[in-house]
Amino acid sequence: APPGGNRVPQSDPRIENAKVGAWVWPVKGRLAGAFGKRGGKGINIEGSRGQRISAAHSGRVVYAGGGLIGYGELIIVKHNKRFLSAYAHNSVIFVKEGDLVNRGQRIAEMGSSGTDKVMLHFEIRRDGKPVNPLKYLPR
Repeated sequence: APPGGNRVPQSDPRIENAKVGAWVWPVKGRLAGAFGKRGGKGINIEGSRGQRISAAHSGRVVYAGGGLIGYGELIIVKHNKRFLSAYAHNSVIFVKEGDLVNRGQRIAEMGSSGTDKVMLHFEIRRDGKPVNPLKYLPR
């Protein structure tokens, strides 16, 4: 890939073999779309423009940008071999591809990019398949 291209970082043993323990909510807000219903492949959490979005778990940023239609400004964090999380519709992104992020670290601000309301669309994927984030997030 050319320098500065959208190349996914090489594997990192700290990430590949990381244990995925407790997740944290990426943002406080009202649940507006349930997994498999209006939230589709994740959940929608309504809030206010500029509200802090945090990494739900530690990992490496493997995507940050606006190239996936329907997701607006999107961040994807790889947590280990099996788990990814995705954060869509951000107004501002504070991380770049390749960055290591810690659970609870600010990664973005809530916005409405790619949608008609201010919200975070949040997905957890296990082995590439969307899973219900409510099964992983604290009650």
